[in-house]
Amino acid sequence: MAISITESAAERVSAYLEKRGQGVGLRLGVKSTGCSGYSYVINYADTVDGEDVVFEDRGVKIVVDPEALKLIDGTEVDFVKNGLNEAFSFKNPNVTGECGCGESFNI
Repeated sequence: MAISITESAAERVSAYLEKRGQGVGLRLGVKSTGCSGYSYVINYADTVDGEDVVFEDRGVKIVVDPEALKLIDGTEVDFVKNGLNEAFSFKNPNVTGECGCGESFNI
């Protein structure tokens, strides 16, 4: 089981955590929603809870709830800039389909 992060995403997370002055890493999860079933939930982790699974890649801790890990195991987190838009993106090998707008996925 593993979650990885690209250099671009690692730089973004590290810079933002430094700017915030607090936090231990990136929290990645999923929620039931959208037209395809699940969507990613991403936030900065201020703590690690007892059941959380923690991965470290490129100097960044990635904190994941064990239930979410079942759906996102093997995912690579990237940070993409496209013109004026910038966002985290996810390469999840478990995804079998996505909605047209790219906001949700199914497994």
